Amino acid sequence: MARPIVFLSDFGLGNEWVGICHVVLTRISPQSPIVDLSHLIRPLEVASGALLLADSMPYIAEDAVVLAVVDPNVGKDREVAIETASGRHLVGPDNGLLSRAWDAAGGANKAVHLATPDPPRSETFRAPDTLCPATAKLAAGTPLGELGAAIDPSSLAMLSLAEPEIEHGMIRCEVIDFNRFGNVRLNVRREQLLASGLDGAPAVKVEAVSGSTKARRGSTFADFAAGEYGVLFDPRGWLTIVRGNPASAVEGLGLSLGDRVWIS
Repeated sequence: MARPIVFLSDFGLGNEWVGICHVVLTRISPQSPIVDLSHLIRPLEVASGALLLADSMPYIAEDAVVLAVVDPNVGKDREVAIETASGRHLVGPDNGLLSRAWDAAGGANKAVHLATPDPPRSETFRAPDTLCPATAKLAAGTPLGELGAAIDPSSLAMLSLAEPEIEHGMIRCEVIDFNRFGNVRLNVRREQLLASGLDGAPAVKVEAVSGSTKARRGSTFADFAAGEYGVLFDPRGWLTIVRGNPASAVEGLGLSLGDRVWIS
């Protein structure tokens, strides 16, 4: 029975790239359902793609083959397929994009360096020649070892995420993502807020180089009046700065990826 394919990329929807990848995938494994997880990762933002993929793993079937493509160094990083402890396979560039996903899937058990056609049709759009065929072959039942030379999983590129600095009444953290609604995701989990002693606070102070505000605690977007700042844990479990619709927290505070933020 053909396995499902889950596809993530930064390709966008204004060109033919996603469609061409679908064509290749369905030609090789026509019975595989293809789920487009997202193709709107901000261009070249490996960390954003890695976080989204890892946070989505609890929803992804354990027999799925995951194809992920966010590749600033296209043609330079080796392309790999990985067997995880959960049974899922991950296919993509070896640039850290897959690393948090295989951690979420129990670890990387085996990996291969994918064989590349010589020459590929395009050095700037390699997915149809390497990543898509490997993904579809795995979905159709081809053993991992037939797709390329075995490599040591410990040699795979890892993506490091900065940990917040926590003391009583204060968290020093950073912006790890934001969405098109202007919600700002911080690298803080619920247990870290608890460790700071701020979990029971009805409101917190949010400070950054570019601006500061008082933000009330809430559990959903409807808890905040239009334009009011708040903090809540988003569906992926990250502490997030929001504003009551239709206002934007990222614009109001002038924040960017990687900016330091102090919560007290």
